[in-house]
This record gives sequence, C-alpha cells and structure tokens, in this order.
Amino acid sequence: MEKNIEISLLFDFYGQLLKEVQQQAVELYYNDDLSLSEISDQLGITRQGVRDSIKRAEKSLYSFEEKLGLLKRFQETEKGLYKIEELSKKLYDRYDKELVRQIIETAESLHE
Repeated sequence: MEKNIEISLLFDFYGQLLKEVQQQAVELYYNDDLSLSEISDQLGITRQGVRDSIKRAEKSLYSFEEKLGLLKRFQETEKGLYKIEELSKKLYDRYDKELVRQIIETAESLHE
C-alpha cells in the first residue's frame, strides 16, 4: 500500500491518540497535501518542527497498529464481506433467492 494512503488510513483509526500538534500536522500534510513550509506558517512552528511532528506521529501510528491491529482487521473484514457478497450473487440463481438477497444486503450494508 502506498505510504500516503496507509498513513491516512492509520490516522483515521488512531489520529485522536496523537498530540494536538501532531494531529494538525498529519492532517495538513497527508490529507490536505500542504508543504512543510505551508504547515509551518499555519501552525506557527518551524519547518523542522513540522517535520519532526510528522515523523513522530508516523512512528506512533505504526506502533498503534502493531499493537492493536485495527486497520488490518478492518481490511480483512472488508475483503471477507466482498467475498461473501460475490459468492452470494453466484448462489442467487440456484437457490432460495430471498435468503441470498438478505445475505447480499447484509454484506453490502456492512461495508458501506
């Protein structure tokens, strides 16, 4: 997975656990695509301070994921739901259409 996407996803799961300045820096850098200089101006800290905050935040986010594994579980669940949906659609024409329709709807609602 591309690092920018991975950090954004980790931030969605664990961002609230970061210090406020780290949250702001990661949000602006990864989600708003601002440069270190632009973030520095917005946050009123040095460019190096922004870089350090982002690097510490990245390290923390990876550490949280290593310990808690929420992103990995989420991705596995999503993958499983798509597989259930795919298999249910194949069964649809052969068996109880109402039951299969309910399975498909349940799987779809879980990954929306």
